Amino acid sequence: MSRVPGWLGRIGAGLTQMGERLDERRVAAERQHAEEPPQAPPEEPVSDGLQEPAEVRIVRPDPAQAVPWGVRVAAEAGWRLLVLAGTVWVLMRVISSVQLVVFAFVISLLVTALLQPTVARLKRHGVPRGPATALTAILGFIVMGLIGWFVTWQVMENIDTLSDQVQSGIDDLRRWLLQSPFHVTDKQINQIAKSLREAIGANTDQITSAGLEGVQVVVEALTGILLVFFSTLFLLYDGDRIWQWALKLVPAAARPGVAGAGPRAWRTLTAYVRGTVLVALIDAIFIGLGIYFLNVPMAVPLAVFIFLFSFIPLVGAVASGVLAVVVALVTQGVFTAGMTLVVILAVQQIEGHILQPFILGRAVRVHPLAVVLSVTAGGMVAGIGGAVVAVPLVAVTNTVAGYLRAYSEEQALRSAGRVRPAPPAVRQEPVAADAEGPAHQG
Repeated sequence: MSRVPGWLGRIGAGLTQMGERLDERRVAAERQHAEEPPQAPPEEPVSDGLQEPAEVRIVRPDPAQAVPWGVRVAAEAGWRLLVLAGTVWVLMRVISSVQLVVFAFVISLLVTALLQPTVARLKRHGVPRGPATALTAILGFIVMGLIGWFVTWQVMENIDTLSDQVQSGIDDLRRWLLQSPFHVTDKQINQIAKSLREAIGANTDQITSAGLEGVQVVVEALTGILLVFFSTLFLLYDGDRIWQWALKLVPAAARPGVAGAGPRAWRTLTAYVRGTVLVALIDAIFIGLGIYFLNVPMAVPLAVFIFLFSFIPLVGAVASGVLAVVVALVTQGVFTAGMTLVVILAVQQIEGHILQPFILGRAVRVHPLAVVLSVTAGGMVAGIGGAVVAVPLVAVTNTVAGYLRAYSEEQALRSAGRVRPAPPAVRQEPVAADAEGPAHQG
């Protein structure tokens, strides 16, 4: 019992010390509160007598950070693709509204690429630029006009003989079908002929309206020919100034790359046009000789058609070959038509595997898939004209894109201080005199 008071004394002393420390902390807190500016007391919610739970504040992340990275990249690329698609759509609408002018200028570029080397050769022989340009342009268009006149003259001269041969060929074809192992009856042939006559009679109004619209087509064709002639004349004579003016429309930062890509694009276009003309000429000569020795009528006009249709890759060769085979079938019979088909296939195989790789070279080589897609898309968008200009457009675009990519890589290495030797696509090479384009005349 003697130990209890001492124990209680020690507890009391501890409690006294704890109370003193609490008093010191309270005084320090009051002093700190007195130094802070007064704040308005928070508004207390009106209570209906029931105690409400304390508000729980949920911290939400930034919405942009909550979106997955792949979705953000797809969205960024998506709206840019939409802007590009809208721009292309507007551009196509503008081009379709002035389609005649656009096609005339594109054809003038192709004709200029074909005729410009002749102007360069005349200038090297001392002929002034003006007379050399005028002489080349006039002679070039005279040759094209003579080709068109010759085809028309041959067709008009042989139309009567051809109609008689076609009628005789149809009779021979009918007899062959009756005697063939296909078991075709005379009643079926008459039914087919009747269906054709009914189809022609039902579409008489459309045929008549197409004939009436022919006047407008002729007027547009003459307008386009005049535009092509004058555009070609000015591109041959003043192409350098036109190119320099076009460069001023390009932003200054991109101007050096565009200035280097232009001459290479022109060389590609020139090589394509000259190579295509040479390949088409070889096709027309050899196929024309083959059908001439097979006694197919109008061999020369058919050869000219083959030459013209060769400017439409893939489709043109098929169309001209079918035309020649049909003429041989209805005029000379099945055997001659088969031999004509053999000649056409043989010449086209030689063209595809030997002539085009050797004449066109790697500079304008386009993958067959790209050729098929570009010709199809060009034909769907702008008809025959679009199919003609689709492949050279793809070839030029491929050259420009390759050069700009190499040029940007070279500039990036230069800015990083690591200069490497310029690749052949970037190295500034002297342009040959016969390959100069509108950007390198004078």
